[in-house]
Amino acid sequence: MAKKYVAKLMTDKKVRTGKVRLSYAHLFEKYDKSDKYQCQLLIPKSDKASLAVIKEAIEAAKAEGKEKLWGGKIPKNYRGPLNDGDVMEEPQEAYEGVYYLNAKSNRKPQVVDIDRDAILDPDEVYSGCYVRATIVFFPYANEGKGVGVLLNNVQKLEEGDPLGGGTSSAEDDFDDDDEEIDDDDELMQ
Repeated sequence: MAKKYVAKLMTDKKVRTGKVRLSYAHLFEKYDKSDKYQCQLLIPKSDKASLAVIKEAIEAAKAEGKEKLWGGKIPKNYRGPLNDGDVMEEPQEAYEGVYYLNAKSNRKPQVVDIDRDAILDPDEVYSGCYVRATIVFFPYANEGKGVGVLLNNVQKLEEGDPLGGGTSSAEDDFDDDDEEIDDDDELMQ
């Protein structure tokens, strides 16, 4: 029987996700463009329990922002952290039927395996594998107003098909289907 990973609200704004898919993973080195560790977490729309916990934490962060940063009200230009993969400008197959969050941190997240042992090889945790993560929602009021997501820690749960450009093996790239040309003249043409 497969183990079910249920999301949990750890504090009013801290969540341990259920089983989610990792995308745009920059967990071992900072991403050049943002100078942060970051990833996207793809949450299936069918995972109602995880989405309920996440939405509860977002509401707590919104309430804090309203009280402490936004002058007592939700701003008209409020930006929420939960994005619908089905309405992306450039649709991607992996994002169909999911919501996604962009999670970032200045601090390198701890990355562990199913037994909570540290994973040191960056190739072991990649865009497309399945993980759960601890994340913290927080309000912000710089370069817009909204709720952001702090990436805390990541636990790899299982393998998945790699996302993105993907790589092929050298064995596949250099198979034996090349034609041999014996005539030097043909090579010069």
